[in-house]
Order: sequence, then C-alpha cells, then structure tokens
Amino acid sequence: MSRSGTQKILMLVGDFSEDYEVMVPFQALQMAGLAVDAACPGRRAGEVIKTAIHDFEGDQTYSEKPGHMFRLNAAFAFVEADHYAGLYLAGGRACEYLRLDPDILALTRAFMAAGRPVAAICHGPQILAAADVVKGRRLTAYPAVAPEIRAVGGDYVAVEPEETVLDGNLATAPAWPGHPGLLRAFVRLVDPQILT
Repeated sequence: MSRSGTQKILMLVGDFSEDYEVMVPFQALQMAGLAVDAACPGRRAGEVIKTAIHDFEGDQTYSEKPGHMFRLNAAFAFVEADHYAGLYLAGGRACEYLRLDPDILALTRAFMAAGRPVAAICHGPQILAAADVVKGRRLTAYPAVAPEIRAVGGDYVAVEPEETVLDGNLATAPAWPGHPGLLRAFVRLVDPQILT
C-alpha cells in the first residue's frame, strides 16, 4: 500500500447498520483527511443502504427504528484489501449477515494478517469472530457479542460504552458513545501524524 497521497479507509456496511456507527465515522474520518470507501456486498457506488437507529428506552434490549438512507461511494465487487490503509467495521444488525459473506471474511483476514489498522464497534466484532482473527486478542463489543468472542479464543473486555480497547492494530468500542476514543485510536493507528 502506497503511503503517498490521501490514505484510504475501507468501511464495510449493510442494510440496518447502526445509523450513528455509519454516519459519524464516515464523516469524521474524512474530516481527519482520510478518504473513506463505504461498500456493501451486492451493491454498487451510488446505491443506498438503510440504516437503523438503536437506543435504550428501558426495555430488555435496545429498540430499533428506521434511520437514514446512506449512499455508498464504492462498489464492493472492486474492493481489494491492498488498496486501503485500514478497515472500519460499522456496527448494527447488518453484522449478523455480513459475517456470513466469504468475501467479507477474506477481506477482514487480509487486514488482520497484514497488521493493518482495524476498528470495530458494537456488533462489528461479530465479523472479526467469524473471520477467526481474534484468538488471544483483547477486544470489546456490544455485550451480547461477548460469547462469540470468547468462543473463538478472544479475550472479551467489558468496558463502559464510552471506552475503547486497543490491542496492537485492533481498536474496538462497545457502542456509539465510544466514537471519540475509537476514532482517535484508529486514526492514530493509520497515521500518527494526523492528530499531533
């Protein structure tokens, strides 16, 4: 991967990715000077995904409401890991089915094997677990994902929603309140000079 010019981040999303966990990092990473390609299996640049808004309103789990239509800017069919400086896995219900896609798993394995920066939030670590890349790694996620992380040998760390867990090239947070720490950690992994 060439370090000349603007560095690119690959953000993997799908229908019913969590709205904040798509919109906020997509814009914040660009604000930091990074190019972001948002891609979804089976979709082309210019097509949209539906996002979902997850919130806690006193029920036993989060509620889900319609979010925004998010326009993709990259065609998944043409995505290659070597073209990107880092991988960002958005959270939300999309991770349940994205983790079943062999191309998503192959991309995730490629980033992790190369030691490139990877960020995952909320349910994003479901993809990491399915790709079998967290054995012996410390990470966090939405608490309901903890059994999956432990089942594949990962060291699940319970932290407050605002906190981030950093382990080598991997930065994780349990939910969107952790955006400031997660995005700061991820950007520093991609290029320590950006946030000097």
